[in-house]
Amino acid sequence: MQHLIYILFPILFFTFSLNAYEFVLEHKPEINKLVDFKASELCEVSENTQYYLNNITEDKFAVHPGTVFDNKFSMNDIENTLAFICSTYREDVRAKRKSRLHDTNFIKTHFDFYRWLPDKIAAQLIADKSTNKVKNSLLNNIPKDKIFLTKYYTKLLDGSALKTKEYNQALYMLPADEAGLSLEQAEIKKDKLIRYAYTRQEIIEGILIDNQYVKPLIWITEEALHDVLLQGTGVVEVNGNIRYFNVHRNNGIAYDYAIGKREQARYWYFIEVPSIMGYGNKQENKIALRPQVTFAGNVRQLGLGKLFMVSYERNNEKISRMGVLADQGGAFDGNLFQLDMLVNSYSGWSDYHQANKHLPDYAAAWLMLVK
Repeated sequence: MQHLIYILFPILFFTFSLNAYEFVLEHKPEINKLVDFKASELCEVSENTQYYLNNITEDKFAVHPGTVFDNKFSMNDIENTLAFICSTYREDVRAKRKSRLHDTNFIKTHFDFYRWLPDKIAAQLIADKSTNKVKNSLLNNIPKDKIFLTKYYTKLLDGSALKTKEYNQALYMLPADEAGLSLEQAEIKKDKLIRYAYTRQEIIEGILIDNQYVKPLIWITEEALHDVLLQGTGVVEVNGNIRYFNVHRNNGIAYDYAIGKREQARYWYFIEVPSIMGYGNKQENKIALRPQVTFAGNVRQLGLGKLFMVSYERNNEKISRMGVLADQGGAFDGNLFQLDMLVNSYSGWSDYHQANKHLPDYAAAWLMLVK
């Protein structure tokens, strides 16, 4: 991630509060050139997320207007916003014109914008516990008027169907002793289930290799394993076919924001899926995602399906872009200072960094609702 390039605002149309975070209606937001996303893919993720909101209403963890908005919004507001994205995109396709989702004046006219002022108190508390100097600095230096904008990617994997000296770590599928159990049923039996028994470090050391109840999906390197456990999705080409592997269920150990990826005790078991998948209360309900138009964040408090705009400067050009909150992660528990943008699929840090080094660490952010 790059150092912050400060964006200068001649007039800020809100006042700062003593609250740790706030979402403030801003009547004249600074919207820059709307680029770096495809209207078709924004529509696709909007539609997939709206389907979840309409059909998985029992998921009270995610399907709600947001617990942090003081009852300002309803589920109709959220669903109408997502529907408007797709209706606009399809009208433009039928009219054979450039998408109005890239038209700054159109966006200003049809949406209300709630400026996100980040929870710097929570960020500082996490920074104080972190032993990582870079993370500590990034969290301590979040501006009062911008969120921490991180990026995540799906891991392009090299692998083997068989264990080799190089490919000596497995993506394990869910152990057979849990077959047919719901998450709730598994939680009740957790003391007897393999999934809850071991840490990441124990599994890397090989404790499951001879366990007849645990089958490997594919074998990869240890470095790749740490990456895919962090990123959540692995993409691998096998015999000319692209295969996707997604995190399924974990060992019940919480993600620790204060330590590095190699020290994490949390471990995920995987499942093969048809595409990059995001949030879902069950594997079969997960939302199909697209890069550049998807955000991961604090679904518990913000609620699934929020449309966000972020603005920043890259390569000496001010830009804005939109995306849907359709994914989450362990790092977002109690986190109201950060969004994580899905960028693409990469082999590792070097090609990820080369493709995304122009993106800053911080960005102005707004919750968008159709008027």
